[in-house]
Amino acid sequence: MSTMNISLPEPMKEFIDTQVTTRGFGTSSEYVRQLIRKEQERQQLRELLLAGAASDVMAEANAAYFDALRQRALAVSNTKP
Repeated sequence: MSTMNISLPEPMKEFIDTQVTTRGFGTSSEYVRQLIRKEQERQQLRELLLAGAASDVMAEANAAYFDALRQRALAVSNTKP
């Protein structure tokens, strides 16, 4: 694992220290890693949404579409243990 040192203004350091204490993180590094993971997930979701928005329309999202989607979801959930 690599090490990175960052400089923070005192109010930011106090905020991180409070988050570590109140949210059950063992260290400030764990808290920062969690923030980075969430940002990575956010960026991945954004890329997926943009790709979806740029893709061709496959079907009209009307009541029948959502009914069929519900049926598929129920069928999948009924097959899981």
